[in-house]
Amino acid sequence: MNIQVLPEHKLSSVAPLKQCNVEKKEVELILVKDQNGVQYTSSSIIPTPGHHAGLPRSTEDERETWGKKIDFLLSVIGFAVDLANVWRFPYLCYKNGGGAFLIPYIFFLVIAGMPLFYMELALGQYNREGAATVWKICPMFKGVGYTVILIALYVGFYYNVIIAWSLHYLFSSMTSDLPWLRCGNSWNSQNCTDPKSINGSVLGNGTSYAKYKITPAAEYYERGVLHLHESKGIQDLGLPRWELTLCLVVVVFILYFSLWKGVKSSGKVVYITATMPYVVLFVLLIRGITLPGSMDGIKAYLHIDFKRLNNLEVWIDAATQIFYSLGAGFGVLIAFASYNKFDNNCYRDALLTSTVNCVTSFFSGFAIFSVLGYMAYKHGVKIEDVATEGAGLVFIIYPEAISTLPGSTFWAIVFFIMLLTLGIDSAMGGMEAVITGLTDDFKILKRNRKLFTFATALGTFLFALLCITNGGIYVLTLLDKYAAGTSILFGVLIEAIGVSWFYGVDRFSEDIERMMGFKPGLYWRLCWKFVSPAFLLFVVIASTVTSSGLKYDEYVFPNWANVVGWAVAMSSILFVPFYAIYKFFSIPGTFRERIAYCITPEHEHHLVAEGNIRQFTLKHWLAI
Repeated sequence: MNIQVLPEHKLSSVAPLKQCNVEKKEVELILVKDQNGVQYTSSSIIPTPGHHAGLPRSTEDERETWGKKIDFLLSVIGFAVDLANVWRFPYLCYKNGGGAFLIPYIFFLVIAGMPLFYMELALGQYNREGAATVWKICPMFKGVGYTVILIALYVGFYYNVIIAWSLHYLFSSMTSDLPWLRCGNSWNSQNCTDPKSINGSVLGNGTSYAKYKITPAAEYYERGVLHLHESKGIQDLGLPRWELTLCLVVVVFILYFSLWKGVKSSGKVVYITATMPYVVLFVLLIRGITLPGSMDGIKAYLHIDFKRLNNLEVWIDAATQIFYSLGAGFGVLIAFASYNKFDNNCYRDALLTSTVNCVTSFFSGFAIFSVLGYMAYKHGVKIEDVATEGAGLVFIIYPEAISTLPGSTFWAIVFFIMLLTLGIDSAMGGMEAVITGLTDDFKILKRNRKLFTFATALGTFLFALLCITNGGIYVLTLLDKYAAGTSILFGVLIEAIGVSWFYGVDRFSEDIERMMGFKPGLYWRLCWKFVSPAFLLFVVIASTVTSSGLKYDEYVFPNWANVVGWAVAMSSILFVPFYAIYKFFSIPGTFRERIAYCITPEHEHHLVAEGNIRQFTLKHWLAI
């Protein structure tokens, strides 16, 4: 804060001497924001003692920042490291050539994953805005902000349900005999088969143990928790299950009280939720490698098959996995970075957190496949017969393996605490993206953040009730495929084009230089301008071409369900063109002036009025 004392009026040497009644005042200059290279200040007149101010004090609330740097790092790591790191990457690695899969995975990480991660952190930190208002740099693209905010909200509808399942399993584990250990329970069918009697000869050729639906663990998940047998399909949902409803209430309350005070509260929660999974993974790995058959599982996980790299599907899997794993495009990284100090080194943060995320994915595979090797040994089958991904891995196969260990109750509790913490901080990130994005755009929401946070949590709870009905898994499958599939890829593609081409990668680099004192290297600028957009375009096309109709195991969804799914996807995608059209027609002027105002940063609109439009020059589009 700089306080300047204005000197008393000097007397003219020519004018006759008069008594001047001048009040001595102080002017307080407050630096409010350094945005896009322009420093905005507010000022007020401070009366000296004995005088009253003639003008009210004018101030602007400064944006809150993280309590400590570690709060930010743990929040980003906690968001990026989620359930998919445990239940998807290890299986993809095994299926697509083992160690050979790391080649396309690391390749896409370096040329696209890290650059996009770095771009979003820098974008949020420099502009200190959420996903929508950050587009003051190119007003026409503000619809992209609304797109990613809506997608983050959609994901919250079903992601919280998976956390509720984990909580349900955690409560169910607090007993001497785990409920999925044997048949004979109220939820079991007459066909329920003791796992001890299932081996390679019983399964027969072409039958995978992971797809065997009449084990106690499989029946507990589908009949005891989901009650899927009471639904005939997505058209027959039924009422929400009260047990899962209570678990969902607990999850939503945890999220609310973690976020209601902003990053000051969420930054402390992640000390537990972001670090606990690493402790548990290490403990599970140590236990896993002591089991018979564990080494066979790890060998299968790391087995290198370079011939698989000739398959385009392997490269598509690597590209989509690196994209979803890092979490770019959900508005979360922008929101988190907006609470950093202006001169924070987000370049180092991007390298560190993206590397930690990918190493975690690889490390988790050892904990998973050591246990899968034990399962294969136990039942006398091949690793491929027990290897699976998704909910089947963490809610059926792994719990069944745990139930056969000495001290199974302890191992089950530890495992589901890990799933719970993996899910909570990722859900926190998604909800923070929604809250920050909208409160920055609508000041009335910022003034009532606690109330708006509660409304957001309540809204996600009410919609999530559809996913905890008897047929709720069908709704969850639909949302998982369409809510954040092609739509999020499209959103990030437009975001990358907006920043690198319309705003300008050279100007973006200058922004970074103002923050950190150095410009990004040529490699990063080339990735932002050419490689990342090309990568995203490839993933969008690949995901669209390889897309198929909705299925859940053997159940094929009716055609109308696919139509509803695409409607959900388009509801977020259409924000991009609709807002651009709205912005164009809401601005007065000629066609050329409207285009200029739409693609020129707001702080440079005075240049448009002068006819100095940078984007209308070839130099702007060729700059790197």
